[in-house]
Amino acid sequence: MAIKYWEFEDAPLKEKLKSPNVRELAKIYFDNETRAYRFSKSLLEVKKRGTLRLKNCDTTLPLATWKRYLDFGVAVGILKHENSEYSFTDRYSKPFKNIATYIKTWVEQNNNEDVEVLFANAKVEKQQKRGGRPSSSSAVEAVQEIKKDAEEGTAQNKEEKSI
Repeated sequence: MAIKYWEFEDAPLKEKLKSPNVRELAKIYFDNETRAYRFSKSLLEVKKRGTLRLKNCDTTLPLATWKRYLDFGVAVGILKHENSEYSFTDRYSKPFKNIATYIKTWVEQNNNEDVEVLFANAKVEKQQKRGGRPSSSSAVEAVQEIKKDAEEGTAQNKEEKSI
């Protein structure tokens, strides 16, 4: 996390407060476009609903990703997590005073932001499963494939023996 404090000194901050957006906010914490996209998506969801529970998150991102980025928001002090709900906090530490002003202005402003447009270069598709237990449909297919291979193997052995 490389926060650029000079961008949030008084003079540049006044310009940024005219049109705050979630892209600037996510870029404070993440240089990676995909991570910034996921973090901003979670912040926008909390902003839209007021409070957000993990079970109410949409399926555009896996549940573990939602939790990771919402917990990151809690860790940096933007969000709070109480009673299994995430919501914006109103307490910020002193070094982040100007950044907190920017965040507060962004939360209070009602503008429609499209995360897919703001982060055009981000990878938005879900990651493929990398291991663990196979899902039920793929498990059935795997078992059928193994049976088919076994049947073919026994058929070949019978042909070889008959010759």
